Amino acid sequence: QVQLVESGGGLVQAGGSLRLSCAASRSISSINAMGWYRQAPGNERELVATMTSGSVRNYADSVKGRFTISRDNAKNTVYLQMNSLKSEDTAVYYCNAKISPMYGTVYNYWGQGTQVTVSS
Repeated sequence: QVQLVESGGGLVQAGGSLRLSCAASRSISSINAMGWYRQAPGNERELVATMTSGSVRNYADSVKGRFTISRDNAKNTVYLQMNSLKSEDTAVYYCNAKISPMYGTVYNYWGQGTQVTVSS
């Protein structure tokens, strides 16, 4: 198991930047993948960016070139650097951890979410 706590959300003007942090309650070096998802009002939760334990990164097309996911294993923390923010980036951002103890089994863990609001 792992507990995740996000921070860093807030209100920013379009074109601005924010950095989200996700602090894990245990070492993240052995967690199969960690990532960020977001959910805007009336929409389903969607993938923003993920990073495997082998540092393979995956981004939603809508954020490629603007967002960067990174991890600091020493601090058990995953980050999401968001640049050139747009109003459509407004959402609650959730940290996710995927733990696969055996082939075919994946457990998902979620943080409580942090609000990002981009004003135009």
